[in-house]
Amino acid sequence: MIAAGIVLLLLIGVGVYGLIAGPHRPDPHPAGPAPMVTTPDGTGTTMPAAPGVVPSSDPDQFARNVAEALFGWDTGSGLMPLDYTAAILKAGDPSGTEQAGLASDIATYLPTREAWIELRKYDTSQHLTIDRSYVPKAWGQAVQEAQPGQLPKGATAVTIEGTRHREGVWNGEPVTSENSVSFTIFLACPPPAPEFSTGLCHVLRLSQLDNPLH
Repeated sequence: MIAAGIVLLLLIGVGVYGLIAGPHRPDPHPAGPAPMVTTPDGTGTTMPAAPGVVPSSDPDQFARNVAEALFGWDTGSGLMPLDYTAAILKAGDPSGTEQAGLASDIATYLPTREAWIELRKYDTSQHLTIDRSYVPKAWGQAVQEAQPGQLPKGATAVTIEGTRHREGVWNGEPVTSENSVSFTIFLACPPPAPEFSTGLCHVLRLSQLDNPLH
């Protein structure tokens, strides 16, 4: 009983609690479509879409694709954080159960709108290099403790360890920074079925940044 309690507390702290407890409150500021920009001649032009998550039916590869999409952004693209959020949400839970929680998770990884506008002054962009990805042992314990039906079909977790790279311009000179990051992606790769005809993986939730499952 003590061991089960410890595992439950651990998982609550990193987000898997949302998979068991159900969806969060709807996001009062849902991500919208890319903005329409009016050109000088009066015609409307849609901004380029943010890169989405490359589909895959392999859990490890899909987790890596999610991680790269999550950390890959460019303030000089003309897009805003909500545009990148919307692109990742397209690879989210097709049932919609975890979409609100996932949107909230993604928001903690991206700069706020105010910070984004400030970073844009320095032409800041970011990308991730992945050093390691693995299914954490704590996930196996979570599956053992879960009641039947509490986790989606094909649910798993993949912890990512890597380096976040940022580039920008300061006083006319290029500058860079690097930081080690780690986090866990909770996803599901259900077998092909009428409700999941493609058999592709989808992302459920994200852990807190630098607070992954091990």
